[in-house]
Amino acid sequence: MATIQHLLLLGLATIHANAQGGGGMPLDGQPPTGPPIHSGPWRGEGQTAGSPPLALFENKLPIPAIAKPEFSEEIDGRTVDFYSMTIENFDKQIYPDLNPSHMVGYNGMAPGPTFFVDRGRETIIRYLNKGNQISAVHLHGSATHAVWDGWAEDDIGPGQWKDYYYPNYESGRSMWYHDHVHGHTATNAYMGQAGAYILHDAAEDALGLPSGDYDVPLAIADKKYQSNGELVSPEGETQNFYGDIIHVNDQPWPYHAVEPRKYRFRVYCMSLSRPYNLWFQDASGQSIEFQIIGSDAGLFGSPVSSSDLTISMGERYEIAIDFAAFAGQNITLSNALQIPIIEEYENTDKVMRFVVGSSVSDSSNNDGVPSTLNPDVNWPEQKDNVDHVFTFQQGGDGGAQWSVNGLDWEDVNNRILAKPPQGATELWELRH
Repeated sequence: MATIQHLLLLGLATIHANAQGGGGMPLDGQPPTGPPIHSGPWRGEGQTAGSPPLALFENKLPIPAIAKPEFSEEIDGRTVDFYSMTIENFDKQIYPDLNPSHMVGYNGMAPGPTFFVDRGRETIIRYLNKGNQISAVHLHGSATHAVWDGWAEDDIGPGQWKDYYYPNYESGRSMWYHDHVHGHTATNAYMGQAGAYILHDAAEDALGLPSGDYDVPLAIADKKYQSNGELVSPEGETQNFYGDIIHVNDQPWPYHAVEPRKYRFRVYCMSLSRPYNLWFQDASGQSIEFQIIGSDAGLFGSPVSSSDLTISMGERYEIAIDFAAFAGQNITLSNALQIPIIEEYENTDKVMRFVVGSSVSDSSNNDGVPSTLNPDVNWPEQKDNVDHVFTFQQGGDGGAQWSVNGLDWEDVNNRILAKPPQGATELWELRH
C-alpha cells in the first residue's frame, strides 16, 4: 500500500493517478491495521525548548464557535451574508498553576469562530481591530479580489475596521483565515489570529460524508511557553520557530471523545515552521489505515487509502477514519516526522488522543466513502515550456531579508515579477 509520502515523491501526476484509481477501505468499513509508522527511539527524547511540563491528554478538544451572520440580503438575485468580527486581546489559561497567556484573537478566542458557508452564497465580513497592533486578514485558499485579499500593507490600525468580500464560488473545501500584515504575520497568527472557513457545495453534501458533530476541524500548531506560563513570542525570529508543546485547536495535547463510527477530520497545519507526518495508532501501537479525501483545493477525484499523512505549514487535508473496530479503546494521533533540520522535543511525537465510546447515537452518513468523490477535477492544461523561473534566497545582502530573483519586498518599483493574463495557464519553476 502506498503511503502519502510515496505519492508525493512520485509527483502530482502520480497522486492524480492513484486518486482517480480509488482504493478505499473494505466494504464492511473496518480499517485494516499495520505496523507502526515509527518505532524505536524518538530523536527528541529528553529534549525541551524550555516550556514548563504539561500533562498529556487531560483536557478536552475545544470545538470553535460557529460564526453566525448578523443579517442577510438579496442583492440582484444573489444572497449576501453579513458578519462582524473583532480582533481583540484576551487571556487563556494553559497552565493551571501559572499565569494565563496573553493572546490576540478573532472575537477574543483562538482559534477564531469557524465559518460554514454554502457555495455561491456570498459573504461580507467586517473586522474591527480592538487590539493594539495593526492587522490585515487573509482568507487562505480563496479566489479573492485583490482589494479584499489581505494585502500585507492594507493595514487595519487599532480602532479601525475593514469589510472583506468573498464570492465563495469555489467547490467545497477547507480554507482558513489568518492575519497577514507585513512584518507581523507569523507573530499575530501564532498569538491567536487564525480560524477555519469551510465551504460546502451541493455535490459534496450528496456524497454522504460524515457531517455535523462527525465533521471536525483539527488545527495543529506547536508553541512554547515561558516559565511563568505565558507564550514565548516568535517576534524577530528570521529562521525557524519550533515549539515543544503541540496544540490542537489551541489546546495542548487534547483528547476528543468519539463514537465507534466514521468521522471526517479537516486537518490544518497552523505551525510556523514544523511539518508533521501524522498517523493513528491503536493501544498496541499498530497503525490504523484511513482515507485521504481532499486537500487545499477540495475533494480528490477518489479517496486515497494510507496509514500516514505528511502535512506542512499552511496546508489542509481532509481524512475519513472509522473507529467502529475500536469501541472502548484509546486511539492516539501521533507524529513520526524526525529529520535533522527540524527540532524535535520530548513529546512532539504526540498530537492528541481519541477516546472511543461504546455506542453510536447517530448512524446517518456512516456508510463507506464513495469510490468517486469529484468527477470534475479541473486539472490545468499540460505545458512543457517554463514561463517563469523564481529563485528564492535569504541573506544574499548579508542580512536576513528574503529575496526573489534578487528583489525584496521593499523594492516597490520592481517587485511585481509576473503578470499572467486572467485565465491563462503558466508553468513556473521555483528554486531555493
